[in-house]
Amino acid sequence: MRSPRRPARRLLAAVLLAAAPLAPRAAPPAEAAAPEWHLRFADDFDTDVPRGAFSDCAHDPDTPRAYCGGLTGAMRENWWAYPEGWPDTATQRGLPVGGHYDPATTLSVSRGKLRIRLWRGRTGGVHSATVVPKKLMGLRYGRYEERWRVSHVSPGYKSAHLLWPVAKGGCAEIDFPELEWNATVAGFAHPAGCGRQFAVDTGARWSRWHTSVIEWRPGDLRFHLDGEEVGRTTREVPDAPMTWDIQNESALNGERAAPGSWSRIDIDHVRGWSRD
Repeated sequence: MRSPRRPARRLLAAVLLAAAPLAPRAAPPAEAAAPEWHLRFADDFDTDVPRGAFSDCAHDPDTPRAYCGGLTGAMRENWWAYPEGWPDTATQRGLPVGGHYDPATTLSVSRGKLRIRLWRGRTGGVHSATVVPKKLMGLRYGRYEERWRVSHVSPGYKSAHLLWPVAKGGCAEIDFPELEWNATVAGFAHPAGCGRQFAVDTGARWSRWHTSVIEWRPGDLRFHLDGEEVGRTTREVPDAPMTWDIQNESALNGERAAPGSWSRIDIDHVRGWSRD
């Protein structure tokens, strides 16, 4: 989640579904998407980026002009990260252990994977990380796909890979996948009017490879995991432009990342489509 303005999360009307299969099917090729979708961006992370390169990211934040000065070439053109020092959600809420975004120490690319390594030192809070594919900022409806796995699980860390409205105000937000990395994969949709949220718990574990997809159409929102639809709502679906923020941060469920701990999520690819 992106803002402290929204009430603390509760699993309202949660839909409990069967766990994902032990061997998730491979991600479908980009051209397999329905004809209504037009591929806008894809990255298989073929170019290595050392830790430390995601730095100097405070240029034109939250706009398509945003960039990290430490990046070069296609990575600088295509990716932005929340700048150093921005508070994560736990810090915004005043929880006992929160964090701040620190892209230089948490982000790297190697062996075809985007590595997002969150950590906490012996003192202080969590070093969090959010990356944003710039070509998918500000779309009105779209299809968002990623393949990922939490390769090192420690309590106190979570994801909220979310669609966040360009125009601030209200509670509109779409989160999938979300929740703590030692829990199960869930999804949420929050209406702009701050009413009852839609929630789904897939039962799948973060520590296995999964391909997650958000499909956002007028009046229709669907979550897919490993090729299967795991949740759908048509109630108060947001209709204003939103940006995809791949957000990873401190836990919100009462767990505290231990001093000296770390946890990491690896992303194999991301793809995004606009609609018509």
